[in-house]
Amino acid sequence: MCSGMYLGEIVRNILIDMTKRGFLFRGQISETLKTRGIFETKFLSQIESDRLALLQVRSILQHLGLDSTCDDSIIVKEVCGTVSHRAAQLCGAGMAAVVDKIRENRGLDHLNITVGVDGTLYKLHPHFSQIMHQTVNELAPQCNVNFLLSEDGSGKGAALITAVGCRLRQELNSK
Repeated sequence: MCSGMYLGEIVRNILIDMTKRGFLFRGQISETLKTRGIFETKFLSQIESDRLALLQVRSILQHLGLDSTCDDSIIVKEVCGTVSHRAAQLCGAGMAAVVDKIRENRGLDHLNITVGVDGTLYKLHPHFSQIMHQTVNELAPQCNVNFLLSEDGSGKGAALITAVGCRLRQELNSK
């Protein structure tokens, strides 16, 4: 549950729970908030943008039919940040485990590796890639991971870029 496909829905469910508990939207769950898929992941990226003021967060919530206060906007911004931070750390932890296992299997003290990455969450979210990189560095300190962004939006493209990058590095190292 760390891909862009799910993050908006995770936030929506948290907002519903917090509203039921009376922490948001005056305890009133709108029909809009009950609608599955209404809180798109792109809203997380917009809300977490460093340039976005609370009035703009409130505007996004009003666009979704949610009557919000300034306090609601602060809480929603915090929820979005927490959910996306968790997702980036989960992705980073998985990547760290894989690259450290590769290092271990090759019997190396240190591994330099290039990893192909794709997806709009990694590409467009204001903090996702930075948090993911930081997590990989913390959990796999014996691995130097270079992330290479694939622009074609396909996992096959990311794999191909990685394979080509590895081949080129091997050729350079053998000379």
